[in-house]
Amino acid sequence: MPRRSHLGIAFASVIALAACAQREGVETPSASPAAANWRATATSADRERIRGWRQAWLAALDQVDSAADLNRIQAEGALLEPDAALAGAALPPGPYKCRVIKLGSRSDAGRAFTAYPAFDCRVDDQGEVQGFAKVSGSQRPVGLVFPDTGSREIFLGTLMLGDETRAIEYGQDGERDMAGLVERVGPRKWRLVLPYPRFESVLDVIELVPAAA
Repeated sequence: MPRRSHLGIAFASVIALAACAQREGVETPSASPAAANWRATATSADRERIRGWRQAWLAALDQVDSAADLNRIQAEGALLEPDAALAGAALPPGPYKCRVIKLGSRSDAGRAFTAYPAFDCRVDDQGEVQGFAKVSGSQRPVGLVFPDTGSREIFLGTLMLGDETRAIEYGQDGERDMAGLVERVGPRKWRLVLPYPRFESVLDVIELVPAAA
């Protein structure tokens, strides 16, 4: 479809920004799809995932039965409250400290709550859309953030693994496709909510805090 070629250009730009972000003083390139319409861009499976975000969140929380994990969830405050989104969802461009929290498990042996240390990621202004990339680590979400409503934006992307230097184009491999909501939950705090990721958890929440003071 025509939109795939426009997205291919935009994703190439996001991948470049992820590489450039690791080298100081390098200007990141920019590009954008012809129209910032996430519904026209998303696969049917990802539109379904986005529609079911709240169901996924409640199902994930229902699996948490450890008192210690319940206390950790409560301590996170608005970050892990499904209905805590504030107005002003747009992410300011620049470097971020990002932290992944996985809720629920797709297997009986998996943990229902896992929090990882912060990592580096970056948001890049590409005109009608924004680019988002995790710039290091073995699992690196890379994609585009589309405008939607005042209280949320929509992320569509793919997952880069290991030492890969190029991302699979969005829509080409359902196992790598990622879809979710970007919401603001504090004065300088956003979250990327990924319902029903393909691996491990029922819901992933990525905390995003601007790295610049």
